[in-house]
Amino acid sequence: MSTLPLRVAVVCSSNQNRSMEAHNILNKRGFSVRSFGTGTHVKLPGPAPDKPNVYDFKTTYDQMYNDLVRKDKDLYTQNGILHMLDRNKRIKPRPERFQNCKDIFDLILTCEERVYDQVVEDLTSREQETCQPVHVINVDIQDNLEEATLGAFLICELCQCIQHTDDMDNDIEELLQEFEEKSGRDFLHTVCFY
Repeated sequence: MSTLPLRVAVVCSSNQNRSMEAHNILNKRGFSVRSFGTGTHVKLPGPAPDKPNVYDFKTTYDQMYNDLVRKDKDLYTQNGILHMLDRNKRIKPRPERFQNCKDIFDLILTCEERVYDQVVEDLTSREQETCQPVHVINVDIQDNLEEATLGAFLICELCQCIQHTDDMDNDIEELLQEFEEKSGRDFLHTVCFY
């Protein structure tokens, strides 16, 4: 069993819902965790599907919260966005973009296949320096509040199992297969190097 805590990253598109819910739960379970988005901008639902609220990654969760309260407090309270932003600002000040982070992780979990592809593309385009492996695993999670919570618990359970393996590099394939059978979900997995 590993004695050092896993360094975990959770990544979705906007670093708002899925990655932040997992960040919250993993953090409460004592994991060394960071969360990110891979999009060019942060997008939150707007008054209509074709009218999202779009922010820069430099915008704080507090600024987004205040902007949405000003625009339509009732709508954003009712659809859960203000509650989500309130949780987010208690975890960290603002969303972060994965492509701008040069920290090293043992495990990167993505929340949809497109994000998985972007993370793998970014990692493979970097110059290899240490040749330290990083496992990238995709857990498909629908982008709604209920699925984000269910997905976060699945991610947490997966991280706990990986943390307790004797040899992550050798045991991870078998572990993922067990999780696929148990959860009825398919996981994408690859190894990249720093």
